Amino acid sequence: MMIKNTQRGFTLLEVLVAISIFVMIVVGITSMMIYAFHNNKVIWEQLSTQNEGRKVSQDLVNELRTASASSIGAYTLEKAEIQQLVFYSNIDTDSWRERVRYFKDGTNLKKGITKPTGNPLTYNPANENITTIAHDVANGVNPLFYYYNQVYTGVEVPLVQPVAVTAVRMIKFSIDLDINPNTSPVPLHIETMVAVRNLKSN
Repeated sequence: MMIKNTQRGFTLLEVLVAISIFVMIVVGITSMMIYAFHNNKVIWEQLSTQNEGRKVSQDLVNELRTASASSIGAYTLEKAEIQQLVFYSNIDTDSWRERVRYFKDGTNLKKGITKPTGNPLTYNPANENITTIAHDVANGVNPLFYYYNQVYTGVEVPLVQPVAVTAVRMIKFSIDLDINPNTSPVPLHIETMVAVRNLKSN
């Protein structure tokens, strides 16, 4: 008696179709994972940039509000430029007022602090301690600092460079931060206005 074998294997076409479907599923899952990872990375970068920008802005405001003449009698503001601001303020726990310098160096915002030393006291530039306080500054040629005089009410244009430091009463700090300028989202923009209390004339 002859037994007929009715079992049959997969045809080549069926194997190819199954492999194609499997590959599409793997590619789809991989793409979703890459997209999710990218989004998560962007979110963390945004949060880091926001925290960095807010801290810089708050520190600058606090230091400018209490700025005053240096410990050797120099005027409160030393330089009022579009990419650099130099002033005197007691930013630590001692009784001396430090020379504080905010300036842009490439795409970094840096802060230089010089403590007065010696007898008689002097602010030695060689003793300046410089730290990077913000990265990925995207201002380009746009100013970091804008300066206004005592008649400023909120609509007047900034003082024209070169600015006479004795005319300054209000300072606007404006910074754009962008970790990757070639991709979304748009740069984080932080802007704040501060009145230097010890320069008030009214």
